[in-house]
Amino acid sequence: MQRLIVAMFVLCVSAFAAMAEGVAHYVAIHVDESDPKLMNMALNNAKNVSAYYESQGDSVVIELVAYGPGLQMLVAGKSPVADRIAQMSLELENISFSACGNTMRKMAAKTGQEVVLLDEARQVPSGVVRLVELQEQGYAYIRP
Repeated sequence: MQRLIVAMFVLCVSAFAAMAEGVAHYVAIHVDESDPKLMNMALNNAKNVSAYYESQGDSVVIELVAYGPGLQMLVAGKSPVADRIAQMSLELENISFSACGNTMRKMAAKTGQEVVLLDEARQVPSGVVRLVELQEQGYAYIRP
């Protein structure tokens, strides 16, 4: 009986400790338009989500995925939000930026020039496929 009580006590303490550590959240943000207002809204969403969960004692992992016309957001020399992305990358260690490789190849073929991404971005094979993968991993999907 005493072992049962001790076991129940340990279980309760473990449950409370887990709650005190907070919950991990996962968010995928989708950008497929070249509108600077939409790009800024996506960045605002990321910043606000991060601040909210941090204030709750939780953690959040955010991945912004850009493809089609939205890829402009992550292209060096063309992004209207490059400064914000650089600043947010320094402030938020929980955010990443993924650029669609399919869109990059099409842009390069059309212009005859390699597409150079912002330092903060990384190429993924397909933006749409990346969003599917993230959702299959339990990420919440946000489209600003």
